[in-house]
Amino acid sequence: MIKYQTLLYYCYSRIEDAEQFASDHLQFCKSLNLVGRIIVADEGLNGTVSGAAESCKMYMDTLHADPRFSKIDFKIDNVEEPSFIKMHCRYKSEIVHSGLRDPGIINPEKKTGIHLEPADFVKMKDDQDVVIVDVRSNYEHSIGRFKNAVTFDIENFRDFPAMINELAQYKDKKIVTYCTGGIKCEKASALLLHEGFENVYQLHGGIIKYGKEAGGEDFEGKCYVFDNRVAVDVNTVNPVVISTCRNCGANTTKMINCANPECNEHFTQCDACGEKLDGACSALCQEHPRKREYDGTGYYVKIPQPVNKQKLKLSQV
Repeated sequence: MIKYQTLLYYCYSRIEDAEQFASDHLQFCKSLNLVGRIIVADEGLNGTVSGAAESCKMYMDTLHADPRFSKIDFKIDNVEEPSFIKMHCRYKSEIVHSGLRDPGIINPEKKTGIHLEPADFVKMKDDQDVVIVDVRSNYEHSIGRFKNAVTFDIENFRDFPAMINELAQYKDKKIVTYCTGGIKCEKASALLLHEGFENVYQLHGGIIKYGKEAGGEDFEGKCYVFDNRVAVDVNTVNPVVISTCRNCGANTTKMINCANPECNEHFTQCDACGEKLDGACSALCQEHPRKREYDGTGYYVKIPQPVNKQKLKLSQV
């Protein structure tokens, strides 16, 4: 029996009075005893929520019943426990920060790259005239990425527009962008089209959907996710480990935050080095007076929020 699920989704759809919507939506999520992180903006929703399977179904049904969100493609993972500790729902200027707010340049509701379903991506990915582009941050693709993908040394998606010139050499190729769930590609592919790239595609549903529907073939390593799981398996066809421990160089897929809160660097570290350095990235951080207690996970949270494990009734919504 499936007890808990984690839902990953996004939707570009205009929301009037989005700030008030964020406040109301937070209360709705709490009424379902969900935990997670949702960003609300005038342009739409970007969320990952987790909780009891029946609560997740109620959440999906409610959003799909709203015409603004009826086309949301939820990526559903069955999990042993909720993937977050608390519930956050915040209003921001964009649902994924690109720094480009001119609707004349970036408007995913009107113009984006051609959406490739996972099965079509499998057929196309190895063609000589295709260039696969990872639009995620460096710490994300350091733990997993598609074989032969073009990657960028960027810390945030807002740095991606400055990388466009590095793709100029591929203007006569077919560009296929990808990210975790597809949301960044909506804006990245729109920007590429604006910059004169003619043959632009994007992996619909991102890495997560590709793993579920196509077995994750040729995705090397694990996929970074923005919840307590940190990274998840994708490839059941030809999996490999590509990430290495920052301290000793051994292969590892474990990613942690430095135990020194003033450093808090996100990096890969094997269990042996984790024990040796007590969850710190270096001996210097290990000796820091504010170093947090390392419990082997390298994931630090504040105040837990209990999740209702009992079945919710519709009357409780």
